[in-house]
Amino acid sequence: MFLHRIHLDPRCREARRDLSDPYQLHATLCRAFCPPDRECPEGEILWRLEPETDPDGCPRILVQSRTISDWTGIGVKGWLAKADPPIDLKSRLKLDSLKIGQRFRFRLRANPCVTRNSKRLGLLRLEEQEQWIARKGHLHGFSLPQLPFFDLTEAQRERIDVRVSQEQMLRGTQHAGNSIRIFSVLYDGVLLVNEPAKFRNTLQTGIGHGKVLGLGLLSVGPIV
Repeated sequence: MFLHRIHLDPRCREARRDLSDPYQLHATLCRAFCPPDRECPEGEILWRLEPETDPDGCPRILVQSRTISDWTGIGVKGWLAKADPPIDLKSRLKLDSLKIGQRFRFRLRANPCVTRNSKRLGLLRLEEQEQWIARKGHLHGFSLPQLPFFDLTEAQRERIDVRVSQEQMLRGTQHAGNSIRIFSVLYDGVLLVNEPAKFRNTLQTGIGHGKVLGLGLLSVGPIV
C-alpha cells in the first residue's frame, strides 16, 4: 500500500478541468495505475484533494494505491507539476505490528449521511457530523477522544475531540453525462486504535461513500 503526494500545475487546461470535476479527476488518476485499455479496478486507489496548496501555489493531491504509479500514463503534458517520492505505508506505519491504544493524527474527507426513505441525506449539523465519525470509528476499529467538559451549569453532553471544516457540495459529471452531487466535510484529529486488524483493513478500503469523488481516504501519521 503506497501513498503518493502529487502537485498539479494550475496553468494546464486539463488540470483545471479535473480540479473542477472530481469525477474527471478520478478517471485521470486511474490512468497512472492501469493500462489504457483496462478499467481501473474498484478500490485500486483512494485519493483526496487537499485544501492547502504547496508553496508554489500548486494544488496538492494525496493518492493511496495498491501498486506503484506510472505518472507518464496520465498522458497530458504539463498536467503534473511534481510528484513526491511514494511512501510505503506498511513500513512507515508498521501496519503489521499495530497495537491497541496506539494513537495517530488523521485526516478524512467524507460524506456524513443517513438513509431515509431510500434516499441518502447529508448531515448538516455539527453534532450529527461528530456522531457520524464516532459511529464509523466504532465500526472500523478506532475511536476518538472525548472533549473535556468544564461547564457544570449546562446539561452535560458528550462530544468527541475532532475538527470539522470545509463543508462542500461536490459536483461531477459521469461519462454518460449524468450529474452527481455529494455533500462532504473534512475531519482532522487524533484517533486511537481499538481493533488493529479492522483498523488496518479500513486504511486499505477507506470509509463511507463517494470514493470516486475523492472521499473516504483515511490518512494517518504517527504522533511523535
